Amino acid sequence: MIGRKDLSAVLTLALLAGCGGGLWGNLPTPTPQANVTAPIYALVPTASSTPGKNPLVVLPQLGTATPGSLPTPTLPPINVSGPMLVLLASGGDTLEIIARRAGVSPAEIISDVVLPPSGELIPPGTLLLMPDRLPAERTSDTPILPDSEFVYSPTAIGFNTLQYVGQTNGYLSQYREYLMSTEWTSGAEAVQAIADENSLSPRLLLAVIEYQSQWVRGTPENFAQSDYPLGYVDYHNRGLFRQMMWAAGQLSLGYYGWRAGTLTEITFPDGSSLPLSPKLNAATAGLIYFFAQLHNRPLWQQDLQQFSAVYQEMFGDPWARATAFGPLLPRGLTQPVLDLPFEPGAVWSFSGGPHSAWEHEGASAALDLAPASMEPGCVKSDAWLVAPAAGLVVRVNTGIVVLDLDGDGQEQTGWNILFLHVRSDGKVALGTRLQKDDRIGHPSCEGGVATGTHVHLVRKFNGEFMLADGPLAFNLGGWISQSGAEPYKGFLRNGEKTIEACACGSFETRISRPKK
Repeated sequence: MIGRKDLSAVLTLALLAGCGGGLWGNLPTPTPQANVTAPIYALVPTASSTPGKNPLVVLPQLGTATPGSLPTPTLPPINVSGPMLVLLASGGDTLEIIARRAGVSPAEIISDVVLPPSGELIPPGTLLLMPDRLPAERTSDTPILPDSEFVYSPTAIGFNTLQYVGQTNGYLSQYREYLMSTEWTSGAEAVQAIADENSLSPRLLLAVIEYQSQWVRGTPENFAQSDYPLGYVDYHNRGLFRQMMWAAGQLSLGYYGWRAGTLTEITFPDGSSLPLSPKLNAATAGLIYFFAQLHNRPLWQQDLQQFSAVYQEMFGDPWARATAFGPLLPRGLTQPVLDLPFEPGAVWSFSGGPHSAWEHEGASAALDLAPASMEPGCVKSDAWLVAPAAGLVVRVNTGIVVLDLDGDGQEQTGWNILFLHVRSDGKVALGTRLQKDDRIGHPSCEGGVATGTHVHLVRKFNGEFMLADGPLAFNLGGWISQSGAEPYKGFLRNGEKTIEACACGSFETRISRPKK
């Protein structure tokens, strides 16, 4: 039920709907008119209200629309049955995504502004109202962490992981682990590597380690904390690095599952479940999901209450940093123009995608493209991977090249493209400024698990992996990504042309760029 106090907190609601059906009936589509005074509609109780109903009445005295600011509603008062849910849209939201979280249809969501068409992003902060059909027992609405403190965003610029760990002088500062890729690696270096690879804030990773095992500011208290510092007791995931790989996957599943609207409830180890409040943000959903993999409800509730306090003790007020930065995914966000990342006239194959950006579980943000070859498997290729747009090379590692499209030298800001499985010989150097179609290197199997020579591409914006089949679907030269029934088995569509992904390299999977 929405009363006067609720309305004062969320503003008055002008009833504007562009499509009929659902709870609201067949509403006419309002059209903009200049130099008119428009009544603003609000949900308020009246003397004739019956239990469970809130008639919608016209209250012209609550405010008037200035010319051009709102379309003029020509809607009669409408009775609305049952409780209502009021929330503000976050960056990355669409009507369909919010509808899945709330268990309603997109047609049942209204606002005080004209909402974007189906599939398009809703501006962050847009007021939305819809029926509340979810069970009363669900997670709290209270946010735990801003999204910009969860992913490796601009709020992490200037944070030095190695320096912070050294200054705290805890167990983590003395820890070393032997890794096949880098041999002996310090605890701080391992944290930074996981942050880079999974685009997760190093502050987040350090806070989770500290909360679970006291490794950062103290010493582990028992055997479990020593061997399993992230709390996941499994022999195959023993040691800091494997624990963090597991944790990064779970955190990402929660965060990006919320972004996609596919995560709507959590299941605890004992098999019980709890719906997620539609008012959450992605970072809070990610933490809720992560802790639910470790503890049943009583301890899980304690985790959520205490983790926020630990985070603030370690790093200060995350909300102040988030406010200074602004929305992670701002109003009007669009993908820059990107071409296919191989030379004009070349023929490649769409070998897989969408699938996880880095770990086996997480953001479904990656596409795989493979050069033409007469042999299967990891064979040496002379084909060239080229820049799909101009940018600055800001990170180079084994198999990895990251291209910063805004050229400011910061991987945490703006649009970036991650290329994985780039061969060592012939690879572009760190700091190189590339123009569109400049060569980056050759595809290979280097830098991770691969069954054949290819390149793995991922987009990031402000440190967030952008879902390949999200509201801003991956678009390479007009070829637009679409998910399939399972990971790796999706599609690229360009007008009436469709290519289905397959690692088989068949004729049907081939894709080419016209010669200049």
